[in-house]
Amino acid sequence: MLQLHLLLLHLLLSSASTADGYGPVFEEQPVNTIYPEESPEARITMHCRARASPSATYRWMLDGVDIDVGADDHYSVVGGNLVIRNPARDKHLGKYSCIATNEYGTVISQQASVQFGYLDFFSSEEREAVYVKEGQGAVLLCAPPPHFPAELSFRWMLNEFPFFIPLDKRRFVSQTTGNLYISKVDRSDTGNYSCFVSSPSISKSVFSKFIPLVPLAERPIRKYPADINVKFPDTTALLGQNITLECFALGNPIPEIRWKKENDNLPPNHEVSMVGAHLHLFNVQFEDAGSYTCESRNSKGKDHHTARLSVEAFPEWQEHINSTEKDIHSDYTMTCLASGKPRPHVRWLKNGHPFHKKGMEFSELTVEDSGMYQCIADNHHGVLYANAELRVIVCAPTFDLSPVKTVLAAKNSRALIECRPKAAPKPHLFWSKGTELLHNSTRLRVWEDGTLEILNVSQDDEGSYTCFAENDQGKDNSTGSLTVKDQTKITLAPSNADVTVGEGTRMQCAASHDTSLEIAFVWSLNGRVIDLSEDSRHFERTSNGSSNGGLLIKDTQLNHAGRYTCMAETTVDNVSASAQLVVRGSPGPPIGLQTVSLKEQSVALQWSHGVDNHSPISKYTLQYRDAFSPEWRDAPTAPVDVEGNAETATVVDLSPWTQYDFRVMATNTLGTGEPSAPLLNVTTLASYPVVAPSDIRGGGGNSGELTITWTPVKPQYYYGDNFGYIIAFKPRNGTEWRKVTVSDPLERRYTHKDATIPPYTEFDVKVKAYNHHGEGPYSRLASVFSAPEAPSEAPTNVVGRPLYATDAVVGWDPVQQENVAGYQIKYWRKGEDSGQETKDTAVSSRENQTRLDGLKPDTLYFIEVRAYNVAGYGPPSEPVEINTNKAPPSKGPRITGKKFKGQQVNIQWEQVEPLVNESAVNFYKVLYRTQGQGATTLYTTFKKSIDLPLPKEGIVVEVRAHSDGGDGAVSQIHIIGEGVMAARSLGLLSLLLVALLCLDF
Repeated sequence: MLQLHLLLLHLLLSSASTADGYGPVFEEQPVNTIYPEESPEARITMHCRARASPSATYRWMLDGVDIDVGADDHYSVVGGNLVIRNPARDKHLGKYSCIATNEYGTVISQQASVQFGYLDFFSSEEREAVYVKEGQGAVLLCAPPPHFPAELSFRWMLNEFPFFIPLDKRRFVSQTTGNLYISKVDRSDTGNYSCFVSSPSISKSVFSKFIPLVPLAERPIRKYPADINVKFPDTTALLGQNITLECFALGNPIPEIRWKKENDNLPPNHEVSMVGAHLHLFNVQFEDAGSYTCESRNSKGKDHHTARLSVEAFPEWQEHINSTEKDIHSDYTMTCLASGKPRPHVRWLKNGHPFHKKGMEFSELTVEDSGMYQCIADNHHGVLYANAELRVIVCAPTFDLSPVKTVLAAKNSRALIECRPKAAPKPHLFWSKGTELLHNSTRLRVWEDGTLEILNVSQDDEGSYTCFAENDQGKDNSTGSLTVKDQTKITLAPSNADVTVGEGTRMQCAASHDTSLEIAFVWSLNGRVIDLSEDSRHFERTSNGSSNGGLLIKDTQLNHAGRYTCMAETTVDNVSASAQLVVRGSPGPPIGLQTVSLKEQSVALQWSHGVDNHSPISKYTLQYRDAFSPEWRDAPTAPVDVEGNAETATVVDLSPWTQYDFRVMATNTLGTGEPSAPLLNVTTLASYPVVAPSDIRGGGGNSGELTITWTPVKPQYYYGDNFGYIIAFKPRNGTEWRKVTVSDPLERRYTHKDATIPPYTEFDVKVKAYNHHGEGPYSRLASVFSAPEAPSEAPTNVVGRPLYATDAVVGWDPVQQENVAGYQIKYWRKGEDSGQETKDTAVSSRENQTRLDGLKPDTLYFIEVRAYNVAGYGPPSEPVEINTNKAPPSKGPRITGKKFKGQQVNIQWEQVEPLVNESAVNFYKVLYRTQGQGATTLYTTFKKSIDLPLPKEGIVVEVRAHSDGGDGAVSQIHIIGEGVMAARSLGLLSLLLVALLCLDF
C-alpha cells in the first residue's frame, strides 16, 4: 500500500512539474476603508483578486476568525470580493484578510481595516461673547465635536455663510486644534464668528454656534510683547512624508516669525507659508530629524518655542523571496531582509499557516516542501508582505524546452555548445561528435553544467555534436552542430589625435571578415558605448563600404577627451583597436578650497590647481557672496593679480562678523574654466560697529514722557554679537547727558518716563550702536520734544440737528489750545450706558463739524465732543440731544396711468399715505433716463403727475416720495415707444440691495 502511494505521488509530481499551473498571486488586495455612517450607499466592498491556475477559491477572515458567509446575510463573496450589506459599527468594525487557495497552495492578503467615519454636530448651547481690548491678542476656541477619523480641516465664518475670514499676518487658524488666533485685535474684528469644520474622509462639514467678538476701545492702544500661543509638539514623521509645523504669536505690533534648526540649516526641502506660521517639510529624510525652533519677536519683546522632530520609517524590503523551482534533494535558502524604523520583525507563513524553520534553510528538498510561502515584515507603522511559490520538481531528462543548438565559431577562437535539459534530480551529462564519444583534453572540456568548450577552433571541428543526459527517472539526448567561419581582423586602426575645444577630427577604422556574415562597428569612449543617434551633434559615422567604420567627432568638448575604441563584430566574433584623443581647453575647477586664516576684514584662502586641460593656467579669479548680496561677484584680493602658479590669496575689504561663501576660477589662453566647489559659511572675526542709527526723531506720548525713535542699523553692520543701542539726551539748554541702553537690535523706539519733565520741552538727542567688542560713533544731533499735555478745555457751543431718519449733523466751537490733534464725537441712544454702548467717530483739528450716519429713526440721541492729542483726551462737552426724524414712507407711489402727448408722456401716481411711524410726504422725486443710457435727470414736483420727454429709444422712470426722513420706496416704469414694458414698486429692502450693488461697482 505504501509503495502504491509513493508511485501515485511520483506520477503526480512528474506531471505537475511540466504543467502550466501555478499558485495564487494577488493582483488586487483589500485596502483600509472608512465607511461614513450617514452614507446612502448601505454597503462596503473589500476587493480581492488573485491570478492562479487553476483558478483560486476565496474565503475571508475578520480579526483572524473565518467569516461564515452562508450563515450571515450581511456578507457575500462576489468573484473574490467581500460585500458587506447594511454595515454596522458593532458588527463589522475590524481587520479583514482575504485567503486565496488552489491545488498549489494558499496565500493570505495584507490586512485591511474597516472603520466607521462620523462627524457629530456642534453643541446647540450658545457660545459666550469674547471681550478684548484693542491691541490685545484674542483666541476663539473651536472645540470640534466628536469625530472619526482624526484628520479635519478648519475655517472660520464671520457673521454668515459663506463669508470666511481671510488669513494673514494678523489672523491664523490652527489646523491642529481649529482655534482662531488674532495677534492684535482692532475695531474691524467686531462680529460673530463660527468655526467651520470639514472631514475630507467622509465629505461632511458642520459649524458651531456663533461667538460674538467685542473689541473694547482703549486710547491710546497699548503695545504687548510677542507671546507664542500656537506651539507645535514633539513630532514623529515617516520617511518620505510631508509634514507641517505650526507656530503663531500674539502681540502688538504684530510679531514676526522665524524658523531655525538647532546646530544646522533648515532642510533644503522646506517651505515657509502663512506669513511664517507654517513650516512645511517635504519628503522628510532621516537627516531632517532634530530640534526645530520657532522664534517670534516685535519691538516690545520676543518669545521662542522648541520641539523635536523624529523620523521613523515604514518597513521596506531590502531583499525578499521570489517564486522558484528547485530540484528534489537540492539545497535552498529563503531570504527576506527588511529595513525600517523601528526595525521590523519578520515572520513566515506557508500555505496561510505560521511556519518556523531555522534560517529558512532547506537541505535535501522533498516534495512536501512545495507550497506558497509568505514573509511578513512589520513595525508599528505598517506591514509588508512578500509572496512566492516554491515548487520541488521530479522528472526524467528532456530537451523539449532547450534542445542543443547550432553554433557558429571563428577560426582560432573558442566555441561553447550548451547542454541544458530539464531534469530532477540533476542528470549525468556526456558528449559525442558523430559516433565518437568525447573526453576532456587540452582542447576539449565539459563544464559542470554540461556546456562543451572547444579551444583554438579549426575547420576540422565542424560537424554534429550530441549531448546525452541520464538520471534515475530516465534518459534523453539532443543533437546540434558547429559551423566554423573566418576570423575578423582590424585592417586600419584609429590614430592618436590632438584638438582644441570646438574643433573636429576623424578616427579611422576598417576590418576584414567572413563574407557570409554581416559586420557592424561599435565605438566607445573610455569604455562607454557612444550612442550615435542620441549624440549626433558631436558624433557621426563615416562609412566607405561595409568594411569601413570611421568616426567623425564634431565641435569637440573637454568631456570628449579620452580613449576611443573601435570594435568590429559579427555574429561569430569581434575585434577592437584604440587611440587617444587629447582635447585642449579652459582649465578645470580648482580643488580643495579652504581657509588659512581669518581677520575682521579679510580671509586668507588656499586651493590646489585642477586640470589645466593641456594649456598652462595664467591667473586665478576669486569670487564671494553673502546673505545680503546673494549674487557671486569678483572679490578684491591681495595680491591684486593672482598668478597662475599661485595657490593662496587673501580676500580683502570684507565686513566684520559676516558670513561669506567663496569660490575660485582658473584662466588660461583658451578661456576661464568652471568655478571650484564653493567654500560655504566662512565668518570673519567680529569688531566694534562703525555705522550709526539714522533718522533720529520722536515726540508725542503721554504727559511726562520723552519718546525717541530711530531707524535701526541693518544686520550686515552689526559687526558682532550682543548688538544694541545707546541713547543719549539732555534738555536743549542743559549740560549733562543722560544715557540709556537698549539691547534689542531691532528696536526703533525708546520712551523715557519722568513726571518732572515739563510738557513740550526741547531735548538734544543722539544715538549710537554697540556690540560685544565696543561702541560705534554717535548719530547726528537731533531735536526732540517731550509729550504735550492732553487738552484741558472742552469744546463749546455744541449743536446738532437731524438731517434724515438715520443721519444727523453736529458742530462746535474749536478748543483754543495748541497741540490739538482732533476731536472725538461720542453718541448713544437714550436709555443706553454711555460707557459701553457708545459709538464714536473722530475728525482732524481742522474741522469743527461732522455728519453722523447709521442712526435709528425717530430716536433720541445724546452727543458729546472732546479734543484729543497724542497725550490723551480732554474733558467732554456738555451732552446735547438730537431726535432723529421718522423713517421715510415704506410704500412707493403706485403708478396709475400714462398718457402720450406727441413726443411726451404724462405719468400719474397715487398719493403716498405714510404709516403712523413714518414721515409725512413733502414732495415727489422723479428720476428719468433714456433707455440704454447712463445719464439721468432728476425732477421734483408737489403734484401726483408729470410730463416727460419720450424719445424713440424709450425711457426708464423712477418715482419716490421725499420726506423729512429721507427718500421713500421707489416705483419704476419702463416705456418703449408707446408701450409699457414693466412697472414695479421696490420696498426699502430692495432699495438697500440696489444701493449695495451700486457701491460694489
